[in-house]
Amino acid sequence: MKRLKLILATIVAVFAAFTGGKALADGYTLTINEPVSGHTYEAYQIFTGSLGSDGQLGNIQWGANVSDAGKTALGDASTVAETLSKATDNSTEAKNFATKINGYLTGAPAGTGSASITGLAAGYYLIKDKNDATSAYVLKVIKDTNMTPKVGTPTVVKKVKDTNDTTGVTSDWQDSADHDINDKVPFQLTATLPDNYDSYNSYYLNFSDELSAGLTYNKDAKVYVVNGTERTEVTNYFYAAENGSSFAIKDLKQIAVDGAATVDKNSKIVVEYTATLNENAVIGSAGNPNKVELIYSNNPNNSGDGNQTPGTPPTTPPTTPPTPPTETGKTPKDTVIVFTYKTVVNKVDQNNKALAGAGFTLYKKVNGEWKQVKVISASEATSFEFTGLDDGDYKLSETTTPSGYNTIADITFTVEAEHDTESDAPQLTKLNGVAANGEITFTSDKNAGSLTTEVQNKKGSILPSTGSVGTTMLYIAGAILVLGAGILLITKKRMEA
Repeated sequence: MKRLKLILATIVAVFAAFTGGKALADGYTLTINEPVSGHTYEAYQIFTGSLGSDGQLGNIQWGANVSDAGKTALGDASTVAETLSKATDNSTEAKNFATKINGYLTGAPAGTGSASITGLAAGYYLIKDKNDATSAYVLKVIKDTNMTPKVGTPTVVKKVKDTNDTTGVTSDWQDSADHDINDKVPFQLTATLPDNYDSYNSYYLNFSDELSAGLTYNKDAKVYVVNGTERTEVTNYFYAAENGSSFAIKDLKQIAVDGAATVDKNSKIVVEYTATLNENAVIGSAGNPNKVELIYSNNPNNSGDGNQTPGTPPTTPPTTPPTPPTETGKTPKDTVIVFTYKTVVNKVDQNNKALAGAGFTLYKKVNGEWKQVKVISASEATSFEFTGLDDGDYKLSETTTPSGYNTIADITFTVEAEHDTESDAPQLTKLNGVAANGEITFTSDKNAGSLTTEVQNKKGSILPSTGSVGTTMLYIAGAILVLGAGILLITKKRMEA
């Protein structure tokens, strides 16, 4: 009986994923402290027996979740338990047993839950994280008790950078940005490794990346191993999909074996690339969301033979995606959003009626110079859209003026925008248009991402036209001057005579 109490201590020490563990009377509950959000935990009964008055389990038998093949292969339950009780911490015997028993599980788990598992009978249990195994499988003896999953799951975050072309200021990595169509948008993916990374023989890692339809991958990804302040490029070890949907490596451990870089549980794997904001970009507050999740090895007992052969780091990346192991986990998805906007110009006359026949050119100030953004030729249109803009200074020039109207002076204005830079669901919080020169005001629609204004042309010539009242008055004044000059001349002649 005393030896059986050692089983739990031995296996828990080996795999160190959960804490606690006692014998259980029928119908007891396992409470999960600080469960990982969205994860489900499963309990498989490995050993069963009778619960004695001393709170210990006797008459050890194989549990309900051990298959007949497993019972035959592993032998007598009491003998196996006795052998395990003699195993030392982190022993080969304990590891081998966990590996073997995982292959002989059968039937539905004895209980599942995200915060607790109820109705468990007396016995020893293999506890598994269904979604994302953090380190391995753990045998645990349950009474009414608590269990704390060990923090050690890999994580992944996605970030983006924002640049104001007018001021030249570029942000740090953050959760949102705004860009012009045709801009190259920088992205960064960062993965951390699990605490039990060293217990794997090999380690599969795949950044499963989702670019929205409004972004086109530029096939320029670079991959780095980051240890503190040291960054080592390892791009040629990673497969990169043509559309940027995957950056994967079959065995992360090969990098260290080849001596290309140190990779351990404290290392970070970083992918950086750009994608061009294209004509399919969504305008306004919905933005262009982009997500990433990490797919990774999650069972050290089934992670390959670990027989990596030291070699020379590859000179080119692999051209085919690596085959994942049979057991993988997935992290929750992390999302960033790229916003873009539009300016709508409605052309009107001095009576604020729609006016056709105008043409416009929009410029943006980039590095102190006006750069042409778009030209809209004259037509019968009375409303003009300049789409795919971000914040910065702009100039609107009327390059074709409706016949009979005066050409407007150039109009300069600034697009101002704000959005959440640190958020799981970034939002567009502000969009304004501010005129710097010219008679212009903007109506902002944050949801549509639009700044709408009216541009007025006034009709008429600068000089009075023929036959007008002004012309008549000029004629009369001229006649008076001529008549007066004649009278002065005649008077002067008479005086001289």
